[in-house]
Amino acid sequence: MSETVIPYEVRWAKEEEWSPAMKMIWKTFLKYEGEDYTQEGIRNFFDFISDDNLYCAFLRGDYQLLVALDGQRVIGAASIRNRNHLSLLFVDEQYHHQGVGRALMKRLCEYLKTEAGERYISLKAAPYAVDFYRRLGFMAVTPEEEFSGIRVTGMEKIL
Repeated sequence: MSETVIPYEVRWAKEEEWSPAMKMIWKTFLKYEGEDYTQEGIRNFFDFISDDNLYCAFLRGDYQLLVALDGQRVIGAASIRNRNHLSLLFVDEQYHHQGVGRALMKRLCEYLKTEAGERYISLKAAPYAVDFYRRLGFMAVTPEEEFSGIRVTGMEKIL
């Protein structure tokens, strides 16, 4: 199987890319996932991505954020917390089905395995994303659950 090459840069985010990444994430969340969440869940998600403590953790290097860029434009973002847990993965709707999410996940998994020495990656997938993660080799480890208005399925992949 040939590997898709995307014409975008994938790298660790710089400080000035945090805000554009969070804006893209929020816009994409509302379009693709918001309808699956209660108002409480939507508010909790917004509170999470706009929390100053999360931004400060990013600045300290405790909340790592990968970005995919088309020129200077943030078109995708993936973050990791607690060593090996995918916290966020979003791709701008104009770039869906072009390999951006797959490229972000590939880079993140390579980093976790070769540089961080992790053996697996975990995540809590929104209903919209479960099939995408399955295609990347993730397995559901918990049934779908809801907490604070947010619906997720626990998934893991051995690296």
